[in-house]
Amino acid sequence: MRKTYGDVVAVDRLDLEVGAGEFFTLLGPSGSGKTTTLRLIAGFELPTAGSVLLDGADVSRLPPYGRDVNTVFQDYALFPHMSVGDNVGYGLMVRRVPKKERAARVSEALEMVRLPGYEKRRPGQLSGGQRQRIALARALVNRPRVLLLDEPLGALDLKLREQMQIELKGIQKDVGITFLFVTHDQDEALTMSDRMAVFNDGRIEQAGTPAEVYESPATAFVAGFVGTSNLITGEVARAITGADGTFTVRPEKIHLAEPGDEPDPDRYSAEGIVSEVVYLGVNTRYIVQLAAGGELVVVQQNQATSSMQALAARGRQVRLVWDRHHNRPVGGADRKNEVKEIPA
Repeated sequence: MRKTYGDVVAVDRLDLEVGAGEFFTLLGPSGSGKTTTLRLIAGFELPTAGSVLLDGADVSRLPPYGRDVNTVFQDYALFPHMSVGDNVGYGLMVRRVPKKERAARVSEALEMVRLPGYEKRRPGQLSGGQRQRIALARALVNRPRVLLLDEPLGALDLKLREQMQIELKGIQKDVGITFLFVTHDQDEALTMSDRMAVFNDGRIEQAGTPAEVYESPATAFVAGFVGTSNLITGEVARAITGADGTFTVRPEKIHLAEPGDEPDPDRYSAEGIVSEVVYLGVNTRYIVQLAAGGELVVVQQNQATSSMQALAARGRQVRLVWDRHHNRPVGGADRKNEVKEIPA
């Protein structure tokens, strides 16, 4: 599928299949094409080329109300002058569903989102997380085949967002319908998804389970966008691995050892000096300047390390070691720098 706006290509060569009952996430930075893809599926945009199939039927030219999908937006779009019950049942009222059946389905939807008995309240009386769940109930009450969610947790603070990630995944399991979720938050995607697709510049760079995408990034962009990774290439790659190519290794896979320790044939190693230490409470980030050139970032949990002990490592000579299978080959890397961190 392809979508253009004049000379601007918003989505290009999109070929994506989502299974029934999946929690599937479209992940990518702003302008990468993920929200445009969601709008194409919802019917708010028409594809320039290609088609949208729902259970095998082509719905590409149907209006939004003619597709068996519903959308939850970031701003919730609740009517402030209406009660929670009327908000949730609004779509049923428009469809002229009888009042008794409407009330029963509204009650059922509120049970699904774990807010039973909230029918009489107003949106202004609810917390951000509760309003998000009411918007979800309003979408679920129509019993769509697919629920589209456009960054629905973006307006929540960090702790509430983390709580709602678990809540939303639990609700999806309970109702058993397909959720198509758009976000730019890597942690959100890794936490909630059955599968995910990483978007960049209108195309999908990689699709797979969270573990596949995180542990085996297909490109340097994926390695950098999904978490934090070190990129090793050029002469440094040859010095460390004995092979040409570009590789990534995650910071948490690297261990600090004493310099001069006997090399392990099952591990790669590199010597360097700790140039910077960032103490983060749960863990510490060490930036190590390699003797071979460039730097690697190492993250270690502070299981038995105090802040003073961690900070004292600055300027220390160390040997970095990591298992060979944690060194992942990638393509499309920037070869201007021998070794660099790809930021989250």
